[in-house]
Amino acid sequence: MDDNTLQQAKSLANFVWQIAETLRGDFKQSEYGKVILPFVVLRRLDCILEPSKEAILKAYASLPQGIDEQTRDMMLYAAASSQFGSHGRSLLVYNTSQLNFSRIRSQSPGHVHDNLVAYIRDFSESVRDVFLDKFLFTDQLKRLNEAAILWKVFEQFATLDLRPSEVSTLAMGYLFEDLIRRFSEISNETAGEHFTPREVIRLIVDLLLVNDSQALTGKGIIRQVYDPACGTGGMMALAEEGMRDLNPDIRVELFGQELNGESFGICKSDMLVTGHDPENIAFGNTLTHDAHKSRKFHYMLSNPPYGVDWKKYQEPIKEEAETKGKDGRFGAGLPRISDGQLLFLQHMISKMRDDEAGSRIGIVMNGSPLFTGGAGSGESEIRRWMLENDWIEAIVALPTDLFYNTGIQTYVWLLTNRKRKDRRGKVQLIDASGEQFWKPMRKNLGSKRREIRDDARETIARIFHEMANGGGPWEAVSKVFDTVDFGYREIKVERPLRLNFQATKERIERLMLAKPFLKLDLVDQDNVLNVVTNRLSNTLFKDRQTFETALTKALKGAGIRIGAPVKKAILAALSERDETAAICRDGDGNPEPDPELRDYELVPLVEDWKAYIAREVTPFVPDAWVDETYRDDTDKSVGRVGYEISFNRYFYRYVPPRKLTDIDAELKTLEADIAGLLKEVAG
Repeated sequence: MDDNTLQQAKSLANFVWQIAETLRGDFKQSEYGKVILPFVVLRRLDCILEPSKEAILKAYASLPQGIDEQTRDMMLYAAASSQFGSHGRSLLVYNTSQLNFSRIRSQSPGHVHDNLVAYIRDFSESVRDVFLDKFLFTDQLKRLNEAAILWKVFEQFATLDLRPSEVSTLAMGYLFEDLIRRFSEISNETAGEHFTPREVIRLIVDLLLVNDSQALTGKGIIRQVYDPACGTGGMMALAEEGMRDLNPDIRVELFGQELNGESFGICKSDMLVTGHDPENIAFGNTLTHDAHKSRKFHYMLSNPPYGVDWKKYQEPIKEEAETKGKDGRFGAGLPRISDGQLLFLQHMISKMRDDEAGSRIGIVMNGSPLFTGGAGSGESEIRRWMLENDWIEAIVALPTDLFYNTGIQTYVWLLTNRKRKDRRGKVQLIDASGEQFWKPMRKNLGSKRREIRDDARETIARIFHEMANGGGPWEAVSKVFDTVDFGYREIKVERPLRLNFQATKERIERLMLAKPFLKLDLVDQDNVLNVVTNRLSNTLFKDRQTFETALTKALKGAGIRIGAPVKKAILAALSERDETAAICRDGDGNPEPDPELRDYELVPLVEDWKAYIAREVTPFVPDAWVDETYRDDTDKSVGRVGYEISFNRYFYRYVPPRKLTDIDAELKTLEADIAGLLKEVAG
């Protein structure tokens, strides 16, 4: 975008910002956007429709009786588009009212509220829905009217010239983005819920496009961009801008879905004012109701909510996973109910194109999807599915404190189903969390204390493009691995159960609390206790079979018969683990495993598990063995396969401990400071 367009957008944003100051005292700062953004959209639409106003009214008056709704809309859209042709698109909005801003302004200020409400109600259905149901704009108009400032706000907007001939769709998009950013920043506590920092989006876009510059140049190029949790639409808008920087003639079609009503209204409005098809933005829950079910996309990018549970949506999601399996969106696995990030990623993968162009995905998530869940868990199986299908190109660790409502570390995942030859079977990890990649904010915005520098963003994109793998200037921040390097086989290692048996006071007390024993009548309880106390208390048995024989003989000698549950309770109560005792064996003579000594060894997939156990386990615990019935559900081999990606393991930086002399000096300084403060208080 040229500097003139950018300057125009900033100038317009400053003017609108001054209008927002009119609200001070009657509205909270966090509420300014609820008034100003709908007014900007309304004024833009008013300016767009002004040249075709008479044509729309004429077309509306000439509509035949009984015409169906779809035909009516098409005829009125055509009339509205007669003076509008942004990027060759038709304008999918009309208004059949006799009113517009100019006519409302010419009438009495006392009628402004009723006139504006009537004007809004005569828009086409999708626009009317945005203003009435999503923005709840009539509520804001009522508040403005009751505060006696509606006319003042309206009149200022009426002077704002947003005609397409004066303000291009590109400048309009920047105006809208600038306003969204400003309103988000003054309500820091909720900004992160619907606004992703601009420099983070630009980084994701750079990473998505850096390897596609050739494919995007030329005439007749059409690309479709999708965000399944689009919020206010900022990610899609900047993706389009990035493509237009590479090719001004490219046609970019934007698609999205959003659950939050206000964010949806803002996003759909942005589509309206920038000449995109607003019907491509759907309202609702992407995970339960995919509004773009039959579509595939060239580029997908998203910042789904972190650590948000999907409990209330679980039934349709689980049903799809169970009934459709790998043919559905969630067949690879379901993450834990407390975090749905990997559901969004699976959904995006299901939208990848199968043609030569393929698809690219950029998604920012927290650290949980990298390593949460052991072998066989939903998270691990999803990682396994992605890595074994070779879709993951790279993962970039970002600095902490980048987002408005959280200071946690985040990661950009880059996926594609059209890897170039040298990347096949490989995954690049880039640690861009270091100080060389960020700068402190001049003023903190909520939890946002840092931002990625422009030159650092270019550096990260270059590291990715060049597939830097150790060595050179990027040795410490970029490494390339084989996909199998992240996999392991979880081997179940058992050790034998060894018990001794003795009728001590403490153990007999345990027996007296056992449920099977308590179910005996009092006489039988006394008889069992007499046998155990008088006939077995003097001996320490280190072999279970020997003890069982002695117990059976003692009970038989006393004429007492007990059932299996009571016998089991006696064995459990009178036993304790003893490494010097004999191994307990089952009826076939095989060693019984001790659940308390059970362990799991994580053997790298690239290594033979038998060799690993022989080297790492057997020399230290010779009596251990591998449970070969513990097998993977997919490949049926011994041990369950798991995948995890640990940045700390691959990019560990040793920080030497501070010298004791330095710590001692600091403590003495602090003691002196405290003594001085206490002296001031006492004085």
